[in-house]
Amino acid sequence: MTAPSGLGTARPASPDLLRSVFRRHAAGVAVITARGASGPVGFTATSLASVSADPPMLSFGIGTASSSWPAIATGDHVGVHVLAEDQEDLAATFARSGADRFGTDTAWSEGPEGVPLLDGVLAWTVCKVVARVPAADHRIVIAEVLLGDSGGQGRPLLYHQGRFNGLRD
Repeated sequence: MTAPSGLGTARPASPDLLRSVFRRHAAGVAVITARGASGPVGFTATSLASVSADPPMLSFGIGTASSSWPAIATGDHVGVHVLAEDQEDLAATFARSGADRFGTDTAWSEGPEGVPLLDGVLAWTVCKVVARVPAADHRIVIAEVLLGDSGGQGRPLLYHQGRFNGLRD
């Protein structure tokens, strides 16, 4: 298969091609949290998407090798937090393997359904998991929004070209 004229050289599908394509796609940054068997768990996600307005539903992807997967695989509820551009450190903490994600540097409290809720985010929701769709070594989690707050102040944190960024004017 060849690329249309003026679009460069087509390459066969591969993990490297997919990573390269998505480095060019700016994505909002969220942290997903849940109550695990031995305490709260969470991870940084750039795969957050709106699924339905009525009923309100969203989705996100998670790798089955993730330390958070067992809690997401068996739990009924998750917290979804949209991060502000000044929360790069929080995003990095929840993205780093082996990090103490709910240590003293993370401001949070237990919310409805036992879901860990992070303080100071742009927006948050508590959701009921309604489906976990297999997708190779990941699962696409679909969840119905039960309650939340979108009243945080600031601008969103973005992920682009392998780095966290803010919006430019």
